[in-house]
Amino acid sequence: MSLWFLFFLSVLQGVTELFPVSSLGHTLLAPALLGIHIDKHAPQLIPFLVALHLGTALALLWYFRKRWIALVKGWFASLAGRRNEDGHMMWALIIGTIPAGIVGLLLEKRLERVFHDLRIVALALVVNGLLLWIGDRLQRARAHRPPENLTFKQAFLVGLAQIGALIPGFSRSGLTMIAGNAAGLSAESAAEFAFLLGTPIIFAAGLLEVPKLFHAPGQLADAILGGVLTAIAAYLSVRFLMRYFEGRGRLASFGIYCVLAGIACFVWFMTHGQPI
Repeated sequence: MSLWFLFFLSVLQGVTELFPVSSLGHTLLAPALLGIHIDKHAPQLIPFLVALHLGTALALLWYFRKRWIALVKGWFASLAGRRNEDGHMMWALIIGTIPAGIVGLLLEKRLERVFHDLRIVALALVVNGLLLWIGDRLQRARAHRPPENLTFKQAFLVGLAQIGALIPGFSRSGLTMIAGNAAGLSAESAAEFAFLLGTPIIFAAGLLEVPKLFHAPGQLADAILGGVLTAIAAYLSVRFLMRYFEGRGRLASFGIYCVLAGIACFVWFMTHGQPI
């Protein structure tokens, strides 16, 4: 893998993993549109792409480090019988992590087949955009509650939304924000909850896939460098997004982009074919 392409792929991953536009969808679609061949059948492809997630997870851990420290302290206090908001929030995050974790392990191989048809990925991106628009409408219509007040049932349902992101073209952060909006969270709170909820999943996925690269030392070195670049891009992205949603930024803006980009990609691959 050339250095410039590694840089491109890593920055693309770091930005689109947190922006609600589907990192995996962009990682598959963008190189194909640029005429860059990626062997989607290569056994090291998915481990390499997922390994880049470690950079994203580390960036999220660093950005929310004070929040995580408070949550962990609150969780241990709850184990000792002292009820507190941070402990409740930590339990909500644990419960919300369960659905995507289980489904991801059970359906990983079947879902990988979707990667081979870029037209499906493009259509999924369109649907992702429509869902973002709906989520924006929900957020603007509902009264808001703090994330600490989410019930465990609501946390589970928000976590359930992450499952859709196992299909390339659907955004994990986007679907989670939409579910958070439906549960009554503000745009800022839904974004924070989505990033906190996604951190364990992103981190665990990276740790599970990295060992598969040990048989290809060259790709392991690329993954390490890519992870560093991804971490930098992800940190800048989360800083931007939290400020964006604090300033009443709207999911609909990302939804419009996804719809237009998805339609354009679908038309392109229908008329020009797609890489084998």
